[in-house]
Amino acid sequence: MEPRRRDTDKNLLSPPGSGTGQAIVIGPYRRRPPARTPIGQGSANERIPKARLEEAIGLARAIDLNVVEVGIVPIGDVRPATYLGKGKVDEIAGLVKSLGAGIVVVDCALSPVQQRNLEKAWSAKVLDRTGLILEIFGRRARTKEGALQVELAHLTYQRTRLVRSWTHLERQRGGFGFLGGPGESQLEIDRRLIEERIVRIETELEKVKKRRKLHRESRARVPYPIAALVGYTNAGKSTLFNRLTRASVLQADMLFATLDPTLRAVALPSGLKIIVSDTVGFISDLPTMLVAAFRATLEEVIEADVILHVRDASHPDTEAQAHDVEQVLRELGIELEGDERVIEVWNKVDRLEADAREALVNLAERRPADRRPAVLSALTGEGTDKLAEAIEARLGMRRTLLDLVLDPSDGAGVSWLHRHTEVMDKSLIADDRLAMTVRVDPAKVPVVQARFGGTLKAV
Repeated sequence: MEPRRRDTDKNLLSPPGSGTGQAIVIGPYRRRPPARTPIGQGSANERIPKARLEEAIGLARAIDLNVVEVGIVPIGDVRPATYLGKGKVDEIAGLVKSLGAGIVVVDCALSPVQQRNLEKAWSAKVLDRTGLILEIFGRRARTKEGALQVELAHLTYQRTRLVRSWTHLERQRGGFGFLGGPGESQLEIDRRLIEERIVRIETELEKVKKRRKLHRESRARVPYPIAALVGYTNAGKSTLFNRLTRASVLQADMLFATLDPTLRAVALPSGLKIIVSDTVGFISDLPTMLVAAFRATLEEVIEADVILHVRDASHPDTEAQAHDVEQVLRELGIELEGDERVIEVWNKVDRLEADAREALVNLAERRPADRRPAVLSALTGEGTDKLAEAIEARLGMRRTLLDLVLDPSDGAGVSWLHRHTEVMDKSLIADDRLAMTVRVDPAKVPVVQARFGGTLKAV
């Protein structure tokens, strides 16, 4: 397979000549490949090894590694020292030498000792899945907040990796004068510096959290509902975001194309304005330190009025991907199952054959109305109009209908209602007064009451 390179005509992130070396990608998997199951069926925990390996290759290419060899390594028991058996370690060592590879990507989580032993055996840098994801996040973070979140996650990861056998880590620094003493080893100094930096970053992120809270409070004063996009990486969230908002957020066929959250206002067909939020994508075995670091960013999802769970309907592991997304959100206190805010979006139907697409649509239609997914293609725009209708319907379920009578000369009041509520009906009644039916978020009812006094009554 050829590695992904920068094309000036495409929205790819890596600059020319930024390749970081020859790499081998191996997938040490114990699970037997299950048969492919359609979306909405099958076990959520089973993954196809071939799809897992393809994902690992995509991760490697996301940081411009020149992937020269890939392969699945079936394993039985995990070896404490090297993860793989001695025969496989020797076999891969020969492969590394013959291909001149400087990096070996192992698609699993390695302990510090396992990583060190494999690097010695292969005379090459070893990146496990956690380290690879951290490398990608480090390259993609564009804002100061994103850089802080990634640095925190990286330091948390490195804190457990200070087990190298470098001699300088064992050097002692003595005390003052002739008293001397053992002092601190370089390893202890490194650990202390990391701990101090982690404390400083956590303090900075706490300020970010407070700032985001203030932003949410300011948005709350303008009653625009928020629709947050969540989903597995490369499920098409940014493409859908651009389709809904006509924005130009980077969209590319790569894993973790965008990291920093983006918010845009958009008007639904009825005229109701909402704010759409694009968030970072999730992935299987997402490092726990990354989940913790990005908690401030993902709080946009916690506060959302509607959650759009975007899924790649064409992917063979779509059920397992959905399970991983639900697991990460559960750590944030969001339970997708049974949450009335959630709308599933089955994306990329343009990649399916006609029969598979028809079966998918029929499966969606058989779901209850309040749990029916939106089947669409964010790339072509097919089905996005129905998604807009579904968002309106879901918001309508959580909003209150109010009857209001205004003086006909109160043009400012009518204008205010059009800007801050959803006007459902408007007509003249006796005495030439204006009757209006509006739909408003329950939390905003006191604001409307404060402005219009006793003329307001619930329907």
